[in-house]
Amino acid sequence: MTYKGYLIDLDGTIYLGDKPIKAGKRFVDRLKEKNIPFLFVTNNTTKTPHVVKKRLQDSFDIDVSADTIYTASLATVDYMNDKGLGKKVYVIGEEGLKEAIFSSGFVLDEEHPDYVVVALDTDLTYEKLAVATLAIQKGAHFIGTNPDKNIPTHRGLMPGAGSLIAGIETATQKSATYIGKPEAIMMKKALERLKLAANEVMMVGDNYETDIRAGIDNDIDTLLVLTGFTKKEDVATLPIAPTKVIDSLDEWQV
Repeated sequence: MTYKGYLIDLDGTIYLGDKPIKAGKRFVDRLKEKNIPFLFVTNNTTKTPHVVKKRLQDSFDIDVSADTIYTASLATVDYMNDKGLGKKVYVIGEEGLKEAIFSSGFVLDEEHPDYVVVALDTDLTYEKLAVATLAIQKGAHFIGTNPDKNIPTHRGLMPGAGSLIAGIETATQKSATYIGKPEAIMMKKALERLKLAANEVMMVGDNYETDIRAGIDNDIDTLLVLTGFTKKEDVATLPIAPTKVIDSLDEWQV
């Protein structure tokens, strides 16, 4: 089948931490050469699209526009705007998430926020966890930007946002509303941005739990590339098989 567009993960698919995955660049180059639209769909909330664009260019020699980058931060803002509960928010997260939220008209409130948004925060403290827990107990709508338990890096699998969110779920006895892959919230918005239907695109990624389930759960064909989170030995035991499984993006013809 020929796909009209691609939704593509970044970390573990195009690069691995600070290390380039050279086949990832070649894959993007082939898409650009054939004028096939694509959108990088990433659960990473720590960087803005413009920072991601610059990093792709400077570190991995991949030249794309910021408009091709859709983060879980942007999807979270889209969700909060659609939900319409108010404009007060408490955020555990880094600059990419905070800039997206506060530049969209939301304001910080630690005591009685309408939303508590929790994402990866490498400066996490007990006090931040306490403020979030108390606000959720008072009735704030609890949002987890993405469920990733781990992040693949050159050091190995590091704790991800899902690990932090799980701790607050335990403390509050409340379940978060998750935004990022594999949730429909993010995938529907990504398809809107790409201006294509689910049956016209392929979801490309390295993580079965997020990237591939994002496709399976939302009726999008999937391409699992074994360069990051999910390993070759795991494939035989996956509950629902991806549409295709490859060792390298060099194997995929667009």
